Amino acid sequence: MFRKILVPVIGSQVDEEVIKLACRLAKQDKSEIHALHIITVKRDLPLDAEIQPEIQKAENILSHIETVAEKEKYKIDTDLLQARQAEQAIVDEAAKQGFDLILIGLGYKRRFGEFSLGDVVPYVLKNAPCPVIIYQCPGELAV
Repeated sequence: MFRKILVPVIGSQVDEEVIKLACRLAKQDKSEIHALHIITVKRDLPLDAEIQPEIQKAENILSHIETVAEKEKYKIDTDLLQARQAEQAIVDEAAKQGFDLILIGLGYKRRFGEFSLGDVVPYVLKNAPCPVIIYQCPGELAV
């Protein structure tokens, strides 16, 4: 049973599918869903730097995610964080807020011609304080 579900979003088509899945899971247990977008701040900038184009992009992503959840007849909370590393921020947020589940959408990525999980997913799987579900979207949505 999951009471609090964390869904990191990046603005891809996969995000829509993973939010729909989160809504279906959450309805069963009347769980809270928190969509999280992380702005990665370069080391040459202060962590609290206001990077206006990135902030606006993030707010648009989160607004779209709220709309997707509303279509599923579910209300979600959204949050925007700035961090040096997205993967560390996801794990820290899950621990700090006491999430019961991290639900991550994964597109089909290639690195050196081979399928790759990227950097975020392996880190989260290794360090998460709660269960993690990875949802890979098939076909054209996975790009």
